[in-house]
Amino acid sequence: MISKKNWFLMAAVVGAFIVAMLTAAVPQQPVAIAGEENGYYGKKAKYVFYFIGDGMAMPQINSTEIFKGTLNSSEPMYKDKLNFTVFPYQGMQTTHATNSFITDSAAAGTALASGHKTANDVLAVDPTNKIKYKSMAEMAKEKGMKVGIVSSVSIDHATPAVFYAHEPSRNNFYEIALAISDSGFDYFAGGGLLAPTGKKKDRPDALEIAKQKGYKVVNSQDEIMSLSKKDGKVIAIQPGLAKDEAMQYEIDRTNQLSLADFTSKGIELLDNPNGFFMMVEGGKVDWACHANDAATTVRDVMAFDNAIAEALKFYAKHPNETLIVVTGDHETGGMSIGFSGTKYETFVSKISKQTLSFEEFDKQVKAYRTTVGETGGNLQDWLPSLANNFGLTELTAYDKQRLSEALAQSMLDPKKRAKDEQTYLLYGGYEPFSMTVTHILNQKAGIGWTTYAHTGVAVPVFAQGIGGEIFQGYYDNTDVAKKMMSIMDVKFQQ
Repeated sequence: MISKKNWFLMAAVVGAFIVAMLTAAVPQQPVAIAGEENGYYGKKAKYVFYFIGDGMAMPQINSTEIFKGTLNSSEPMYKDKLNFTVFPYQGMQTTHATNSFITDSAAAGTALASGHKTANDVLAVDPTNKIKYKSMAEMAKEKGMKVGIVSSVSIDHATPAVFYAHEPSRNNFYEIALAISDSGFDYFAGGGLLAPTGKKKDRPDALEIAKQKGYKVVNSQDEIMSLSKKDGKVIAIQPGLAKDEAMQYEIDRTNQLSLADFTSKGIELLDNPNGFFMMVEGGKVDWACHANDAATTVRDVMAFDNAIAEALKFYAKHPNETLIVVTGDHETGGMSIGFSGTKYETFVSKISKQTLSFEEFDKQVKAYRTTVGETGGNLQDWLPSLANNFGLTELTAYDKQRLSEALAQSMLDPKKRAKDEQTYLLYGGYEPFSMTVTHILNQKAGIGWTTYAHTGVAVPVFAQGIGGEIFQGYYDNTDVAKKMMSIMDVKFQQ
């Protein structure tokens, strides 16, 4: 008979043996040592995709999934996943700047590109403008990788600029434009330049300077689609740009190139034995959210997701060499799935009736103002357009009151409009009639907004591929950059 003491000893030995066997059977992920939570000690990534949805957080993502579900199914509760929301590794990042819990794109972009915090409005330097923060794109170029920067807004805007420029203000557009050709990066594509000849339009053209430094500058669809590796360094600007040198909102795009087209072409041009780094920004998600235009927002998130699909095609061919990271720099608009008027119900399918962005509708409003004058506005004139362009066929007396008041404001010259707090809360500095139309449609769909600016909420991170597992958890936006640098095998600059 086994004694009680020996029985416990045998149980301990058997238990230890079982634990050892189970541990050996489970694949072990690379683990960072204490104090180096961003370290990665596995195989390094040869191809790195960094997708940044400007202004995109969970509300924009969830709304798009619900909207996509309404398009693809007749089931009332169907939600269709996006390409990146099924990535195996997911985390959350905080977004504050050094001087505010609510960041702008310059400060957030600096953190995401370099791993350093800075103040709002500041572009890849410290708040005192004494220290330049090197981005992972610059490090990749130094390492011998090819580098591409793509954006649906102007390529001198804050998010793309933090990867190649260093300025005390994000509004130094001419200096930023010159930094494009100084960077030596291989592929810039999407939007144009806001001030290629300076604020006073009296400086040497930044694009001509780029040509002198070896860049091929193309701005026709045929030229862009015909680009090949023999063309060398390229700046590809979409022809027929929309307002502020940006690509069209997806809801307005007709035959123009898409963000996915520019991503696909970038992959073709950048692919080489030394690997590549490509940052792709869905910049107009942010702009649509600033204007509280839900239909335009979700269409641009879908366009962003289509660009990610191009990276996934490449990943399928190189799964053991590729990393794809998708995140946002901050949330914009205080978007929510839920509005007091619809209580516990949503009717997101209603925004599918919208056929154009607020920006295109603004053009109609301005043309009408020119025709009828300051006192000639009549809501009855707009009812067919509201039905055809927004699906607004059932307007309450309160809806009509709001629309009539907004139309009266829109008929005034912008310089004559009220500048008080109430007016700002109603229209946010946008065209009053356009803003009221989209607000009413969004509210009927059960979608709410709290601001025309950014918010300070945390933003999700999605990763797939080499090293993706270290993006799980809750961390700061600077850590996103540090994690990526570790997987790329480039050294974070203290």
